[in-house]
Amino acid sequence: MEQDVLIKGTREGLLIELGEGPWERRLEALDQRLQKGATFFRGGRAALIVGDRPLGLDQIQQVRDLLARYEVDLWAVVGTADATILATVRAGLSPHLTSRPAPAPANVPPSETVGGLVLMRTLRSGQRVEHPGDVVVIGDVHAGAEIIAGRHVVVWGRLHGVVHAGAAGDENAVVCALDLSPTQLRIADRIARSPEERRRRPVPEMARIREGQIEAIPWHKQ
Repeated sequence: MEQDVLIKGTREGLLIELGEGPWERRLEALDQRLQKGATFFRGGRAALIVGDRPLGLDQIQQVRDLLARYEVDLWAVVGTADATILATVRAGLSPHLTSRPAPAPANVPPSETVGGLVLMRTLRSGQRVEHPGDVVVIGDVHAGAEIIAGRHVVVWGRLHGVVHAGAAGDENAVVCALDLSPTQLRIADRIARSPEERRRRPVPEMARIREGQIEAIPWHKQ
């Protein structure tokens, strides 16, 4: 039996729960719900709660486009499935809810609104990047380079340097890379090192904290 779409307001914005049932039917139900309260919802932001339903990039974009028609901004998709978390990070959205913005790491000026930092270049040995929000690197991170982020780190290339995600204590932060072979990897207060012998054929991976330990799982293309 299909459930009604639930939408409730919080300090963080709207929380939307689609409920169980076929995906297209759930989107139709959300559309109808938004139509009824179009004036009320306009200009807001929303987080989608999906539970254990696995979502890919296409499905997340469908929701994003639907909400945009009603001038609602999608900022988070929260679910327990690995596929959902990966797709959410790749879409540039948050995979979890926070009651307040993460504090800035040391030596980073505070900001009322912490956005993401996108670097379209390679970080070479001796270079250091600090940012209180997400950090996305379109390029490689060489050994000897360092990234410190208050939230997630995504490297569209080889990550061979030092990386610290969730530096302000956010254990929900993740680190993604096409070649995840850092000299040292930290998430919040957990530390992991790559094995000395690297794989001949690296695969995209995502590192996260699970059961108190950092683990890396394949970052499959959705």
